[in-house]
Amino acid sequence: MGLLSAPAAVDKREYWGFSLYDWANSGYVTVVGTVLFAPYLTSVAEQAACGRVGTTEDPCHTNLQILGLGVSPGSLAFYVVTVATLFSALFLPVVGAIADRLTRKKLLMCGFAWTGALAASCMVFVADGRWALGALLLFIGNLCLGSSLVVYDSILIDITPPDDRDDVSSRAWAFGYLGGFILLTLNLAVVTAHDALGLSQSTAVRLSLLSAGLWWGAFSFIPFVKLRNRPPVAVVPVRSGNLVRQSFGQLAATIKHMRTYPVTLLFLVAYLFYNDGIQTVISVSSTYGEKQLGFETQVLIATILLVQFVAFFGALGFGRFARRYGSQRTIMGGLVIWMVIVICGFLLPERQIVPFLAMGAAIGVVLGGTQALSRSAFSQLIPKGREAEYFSLYQAGERGTSWLGTLVFGLVHQITGSYRPAIVALGLFFVIGLVLLSRVDMRRGIEEAGNTQPTLV
Repeated sequence: MGLLSAPAAVDKREYWGFSLYDWANSGYVTVVGTVLFAPYLTSVAEQAACGRVGTTEDPCHTNLQILGLGVSPGSLAFYVVTVATLFSALFLPVVGAIADRLTRKKLLMCGFAWTGALAASCMVFVADGRWALGALLLFIGNLCLGSSLVVYDSILIDITPPDDRDDVSSRAWAFGYLGGFILLTLNLAVVTAHDALGLSQSTAVRLSLLSAGLWWGAFSFIPFVKLRNRPPVAVVPVRSGNLVRQSFGQLAATIKHMRTYPVTLLFLVAYLFYNDGIQTVISVSSTYGEKQLGFETQVLIATILLVQFVAFFGALGFGRFARRYGSQRTIMGGLVIWMVIVICGFLLPERQIVPFLAMGAAIGVVLGGTQALSRSAFSQLIPKGREAEYFSLYQAGERGTSWLGTLVFGLVHQITGSYRPAIVALGLFFVIGLVLLSRVDMRRGIEEAGNTQPTLV
């Protein structure tokens, strides 16, 4: 079996359709969510608040006024992510309940993808103090990403038997990192050579944001063509009403019977904590590098390129470790490495590129693997007929939509005026997540959910 080829038990056409949606949304996750938009929106907000862009030596201390509240320009992007995730907590479970009742899941997934891609493409217009437009587009993009991933993750169960889920999930994540690496390389060329191309750096960044939206939208046609629809399975019956009303009925029934699946819930709580830490580290890394450590945009993009390159192999490597040691143990080992990473991040010296690159490489090793294996492990614990609904709860803390981590990071920065204590505060999320995950009895949870036991957990 090749490094990226489909396992024998998985339909090759659907394997490629599934894997290439990770490739598609990587444009938004990497370029917008991780590298460019948070520091760019911060600069636009600082220009509006202070009439200039803040620097490490001379930061902008004037707050924006939003609904009568003073908001630091440096915390704006993180508060937007927080609000989007809080809204997602109400919205995504309904999306999941609807998806479990639809025969055309892929249309729902791609519809959200194309809407989010449009929002990302419109980020090209965020300039000249239009920070409010940027905040709105970031909100829409994050909400649509989370909604599409609810449906996408549930499709993993449809196309993959239990023993192959770690492999398929890990390889899909690897495809995402490869796609993100390619698009970031192109963006790095544009941003670095903006003078030679006759562009300002701001224009080069905005064109890169546009490319991320186009990438997401265009490549989403591949899963739309290759994935096939399936009829709903074991859907909880409700008395009457339209699809939305039935979906709320299914959601209410699931919440009512959550105590039937205590292991599933414990895993979900553990994931919520440690994934908040992971997602916050990802989303704040570029802002931390620019505003705290004093690196230029080109250095940040080059570092994320390194992360993407290493993460491609890291995701595949974690998949191999899971085949030998099981997904639960492998995830726990990854969380220990994450704790070391945030401590090293606190100690990083300013404008010293080698330590910064070393930390980026370490992030790459554990980034994709912990997330890919978490997805496949959780899929084993979901009762039939509620796949998308349970993944909607899972997605509330997924890629770029964590809320508690970004809230803590933003508050610590606003209180202390420094990003260093904010980054080290994230270590608590990994500690709590590791302790809770160590208490999850996977075999018992799979049995409670009525699913087939894989060889290793």
